[in-house]
Amino acid sequence: MTDVTQLTDLAARALGGGVVYASDEFFAFAADLINDHAPTFTPQSFGARGQVYDGWETRRRRPRGTGDDHDVAIVRLGAPGVIHGVVIDTAFFTGNFPPAASVEACRMPGHPSPDELLRADWTPVLARAALKGDARNTFETRGDERVYTHVRLRIYPDGGVARLRVHGEAVPDPALLPEVFDLAAAENGGTVTACSNMFYGSAPKMLLPGLARSMGEGWETSRRRDDGNDWVLVRLGVPGRVQLAEIDTSHFKGNAPGEFRLRGIPDARSLDSPGDWVELLPRTRAQPDTRHRFPVSDAPKVTHVRLDVYPDGGVARLRLWGGISEKQRRRLAERHF
Repeated sequence: MTDVTQLTDLAARALGGGVVYASDEFFAFAADLINDHAPTFTPQSFGARGQVYDGWETRRRRPRGTGDDHDVAIVRLGAPGVIHGVVIDTAFFTGNFPPAASVEACRMPGHPSPDELLRADWTPVLARAALKGDARNTFETRGDERVYTHVRLRIYPDGGVARLRVHGEAVPDPALLPEVFDLAAAENGGTVTACSNMFYGSAPKMLLPGLARSMGEGWETSRRRDDGNDWVLVRLGVPGRVQLAEIDTSHFKGNAPGEFRLRGIPDARSLDSPGDWVELLPRTRAQPDTRHRFPVSDAPKVTHVRLDVYPDGGVARLRLWGGISEKQRRRLAERHF
């Protein structure tokens, strides 16, 4: 999948992201920058400080000297990781959007305060770039493979931004990982790399934390009219041995798959070799609106898993519980430090 916006939003509130500092929030709160839902707008909805916006909006800036030419918001990433792209969404901001913005990132372990973050060393991720109003301004970032924990959004000179999305690859801290964890979870680096169909619902949603609250929070395909089946390919956050698989069809009642199958590949270089795939779960009947759980015995270490659904339908969540080797933990530690 080449669309950077299909990668995990590391700043998402669903992953635990938070806005920890804003230089100004006179018209609308910066906390709304990372809301998971799409921006909304109701015309002629005025409050004490003007039109109500779903996003962050600062007052009109009147520069008072050097360094006073922009507003700033600092976001704690819900999942530390490598940043591959950002979306600066100015939805519904038409005459009051910032003409330009830039993004920087830093790594500060633990739980730094706003004051500590303001004094941190920041690395440019997106150089100052022009923005369009009422648009999803999408930028791929430079090839930096470092792991970051926070980002700083600068807008020039002021105005409104509805949402900030920070897309990339989550890299879990091995010091915080238990012996058994969800190898496929987005917060642990799990990533959808290919999918046959995402007509109604995006496959990466299956890897998000928590239970889905509706069909809209899962993966759903269109109805197939041929003899094939739909499937999704997931790269595990860390190669490991799957011990328990959970395939959750919650909320999918008349549109759950009839059956599903789960396979893994021990070597990512063999993805296109059918004979190298190993069976984790044979083709099994699925039930609607059900959290299916299956023990997986004697599985080898795998880098990717492929979930096949027959012939089509919806899956709310995919969980693959397992463990990793000490060697893998050391590699994760090296990426963090």
